[in-house]
Amino acid sequence: MNMAILAALMLGLFAVNMRLFLALFLAVLFYFVFFAAIPMQISVQQFIGPSQNNSLLAIPFFILLGTLMSHTGIAERMLKVADLLVGKLTGGMALANILLSTLMGGISASNLADASMLSRMMVPEMEKKGYSRAFAAAVTASGSLITPIIPPGIALIIYGLVADVSIGQMFVAGILPGLLCAALLMLTVYIVCKRRGYVPTRQNWPDRQEVGSVMGEAWPALILIVAIIGGIRFNIFTPTEAGAFAVAIVLIIGFFIYRQMKVSHVTQALVETAKSTSAVMLVIMASSAIAWVFSLEHAGEQLAQFIVGLTSDKYTFLIAINAVLLLLGMLIEGTAIMIILVPLLMPAVNQLGIDPVHFGIVMILNLAIGTLTPPVGTVMLLVCNITKVRVIDFIKESGLLFLALLAALILITFIPAISTALI
Repeated sequence: MNMAILAALMLGLFAVNMRLFLALFLAVLFYFVFFAAIPMQISVQQFIGPSQNNSLLAIPFFILLGTLMSHTGIAERMLKVADLLVGKLTGGMALANILLSTLMGGISASNLADASMLSRMMVPEMEKKGYSRAFAAAVTASGSLITPIIPPGIALIIYGLVADVSIGQMFVAGILPGLLCAALLMLTVYIVCKRRGYVPTRQNWPDRQEVGSVMGEAWPALILIVAIIGGIRFNIFTPTEAGAFAVAIVLIIGFFIYRQMKVSHVTQALVETAKSTSAVMLVIMASSAIAWVFSLEHAGEQLAQFIVGLTSDKYTFLIAINAVLLLLGMLIEGTAIMIILVPLLMPAVNQLGIDPVHFGIVMILNLAIGTLTPPVGTVMLLVCNITKVRVIDFIKESGLLFLALLAALILITFIPAISTALI
C-alpha cells in the first residue's frame, strides 16, 4: 500500500512537469514523514551517500571530454576518415554521418553532445548536397543513439554502479552491440538513399596518397579511441583514470597538434561540465534514495516473486521488460528509469539466470531508443530545435531508422553473445 501511494505521488509530480530530481526528493521526504519510523537524518544520508562513490568521478571526466570535442578539430578529421570509407557509396554523406557518430561515440560518451555537435556540423552540409533537412536531422539523431552503448558511454558507467557490475565489462560489452546498431542504421540509410536517388559524395575511391594524407591528420583521434577502449579492456587503467587520461590527451591534441583550441574554450567547457554533472548527480542522488526506499519495503523481492510466478522463461521476461522500457522511455528521462528500476529488477534477473551485463546492454539500448520518440525524447527535441525541423516531419523521416534500432534491440535481446562475447 505504501509503495502504491508513493508511486502515485511520483507520477502526479511528473504529470505537473516538476523537475525530476525534485519530484523524487519530495516522494522520499513524504515517505519518511508519513510512513517510516526512521530518523530524518537517515533520509538525508540516503541522498548524500551515493555522491561519495569514487567511481562517479568518471562521469564529469567524460562529460568534459564530450564538451571539449567540439573545439578540437577532431570531428572534422574523423568525418574525412568516414568519407574515405563510405563516400563512394549511394548516400555517402548520410552513411558518413552514421559512421562519424560511431567513431565519435568512442570518444565523447554523450549522445546529447554528439547530437548537438553533429546537428550543427552535418545537417547543413547534407542539405547542401540535396538531402531534405528532416531526413538529415533524423539520420543525425539516430546515429547519436549509438553513443550510449559504445564505450565509454556514461549510461554504461551509471548502470555498472547501480547494478554492481564491472564498468570495464560494461564498456567491452557495448562494442559489438554498438557496431550492430551502426551497421543496421547504415543499411537502412543506404536503402532509403538508393530509393530517393541521393548521390555519393565522391566519384572515385580514394587513392593511396589521399588515404595517407587523411590518416596522417586523423591519427591522434584514432589513437585516442584505441587508448580509451584498449586501456580499459586490458586493465591498464580504470574507467575513471581513462576519463582523466582522455581529457589530457584531447587538450594536447586541441592545443598542440591541431591548434584549434583556446583557453576560453576550456573555461566554457568547464562551466558546461559543472552544470551537466550537477544535473546528473542530482538525479542519481534522488533516484538512489528512491531505490533505497524500494529496497526497505522489499519491493524488489516482491516484484521478483511476482515475475517468476508469471513466467520462468527469461526471454519472455526480457520481451516484457523491453515493452515497458520503450514505453517509459517516451515519458521519463532514461537515467532516472535506470537507477530506479535496476535495483527492483536485479533479483528477478538473477533468479531467471540472465547475465547482468547482457541485461544492462538491453536496458541501455531501450532507453537510448526512448530519446528518439515523442513526447519527451530528449535527442529528438534537441535535434529538432537546433535544425529548426518540425517534430512531425522528424517523426516521418525517422520511422525506418527507428525500426532498424528495434531490429538491433531484438537481436541483442535474443542473442546474449553479442553483448558477452568479448568479455
